[in-house]
Amino acid sequence: MTPTHTRRRGKLYRYYVTTSVLKLSPDTCPIRRIGAGEIEGAVINQLRVILRSPEIAARTVAATQTQDNTVSEVEVRTALQQFDGLWDQLFPAEQARVIQLLVERVDLGVDGATIQIRSEGLSGLAAELPMMSRKEAV
Repeated sequence: MTPTHTRRRGKLYRYYVTTSVLKLSPDTCPIRRIGAGEIEGAVINQLRVILRSPEIAARTVAATQTQDNTVSEVEVRTALQQFDGLWDQLFPAEQARVIQLLVERVDLGVDGATIQIRSEGLSGLAAELPMMSRKEAV
């Protein structure tokens, strides 16, 4: 899908349109377009669930300690648990950067969405999370 927007009466409407609709015709796909807020919100909610899972926490701890052994397991796990609060405090540009770091691809179908996570992005984020939570505490 391709992000796009339109303005009507001074208001900006953001949405995603399928490539086949843009290149061929509206009849080529049952999902022609979807509101940007709707799909972006679903992706963020799924990331929150993923980052709280024990398996991801264990992988993230291992990846972080490989990159920087001064960061403790407790710091990484605490930072992952505090992701929701940290997310809400980030500027939109920083939120976009985190999403680009973590999400490789989102496939949307009539049955739902599938999100592919960048494993290298997870370790990159894990290295930053303890620093973010330290800043928050100051």
